Amino acid sequence: MSEDRSSNGQRSWLDKITQAFAHEPRNRQELLELLRDAHSNKLLDSEALAIVEGAIQVADLQVRDIMVPRSQVISIKANTSPREFLPGIIEAAHSRYPVIGESIDEVIGVLLAKDLLPLILQADQPGFNLKDLLRPATFVPESKRLNVLLREFRANHNHMAIVIDEYGGVAGLVTIEDVLEQIVGDIEDEHDIEEDSYVRQLPSGDYLVKGLTPIEHFNEFFDTGIPDSEFDTVAGLVMSTFGHLPKRNEIAEIDGFRLRVLNADSRRVHLLRITRLEG
Repeated sequence: MSEDRSSNGQRSWLDKITQAFAHEPRNRQELLELLRDAHSNKLLDSEALAIVEGAIQVADLQVRDIMVPRSQVISIKANTSPREFLPGIIEAAHSRYPVIGESIDEVIGVLLAKDLLPLILQADQPGFNLKDLLRPATFVPESKRLNVLLREFRANHNHMAIVIDEYGGVAGLVTIEDVLEQIVGDIEDEHDIEEDSYVRQLPSGDYLVKGLTPIEHFNEFFDTGIPDSEFDTVAGLVMSTFGHLPKRNEIAEIDGFRLRVLNADSRRVHLLRITRLEG
């Protein structure tokens, strides 16, 4: 009897899947709507839906949309000693760093932090040459699509690329983690911000900001003058800017900031990543 019940339940689930895909979507928007209907009918949970949406929408994004901008790139000069550059590496806690010549436009390689471990056993470094530790740098244009970049990262076993603008100058950098976060969501969530705080600065220079951050607190922290007569919180500001309740990874610009939604549900915005725009 239990086997019949289990069999019927499985057929019912398969029938729902079959029915959901009975009408083949004709474009990407119809596919997304179909997937959201499947979520509404409890065929997909929220996390699975978010990942599938991220995977579909990543093809619409370019490197320039997610890169760490030039002004926030932490680099190391090739002619510096470990005593000079190690404090910066320890503070930033990144795994990879561009190594440059006279300026950031002269990237000569990439330093992996793990390649510095042998220095622990060598107290004196009279013949130390940073260039001996470098890995080749990978360069990509700002306009490269993220799905193409991810495929190249996987094929070449690279984890970081230097982003070049149309004039050949360095525009920023991008990592495989940046691309994957567009699909599976950012590692950070609102619980990464202390309970009694609203804003946390990231090593990249960006900020994690809770949706419930009062506009008054936002203005004080960022030295801005956003009026709070229409809404009380950053979430209200974001919804007003978009004109709708935004979904994860939607981006808007306001008052010299780029706001990207990291976490939102069907009722409100929970967490944003905010980048201060140059100029």
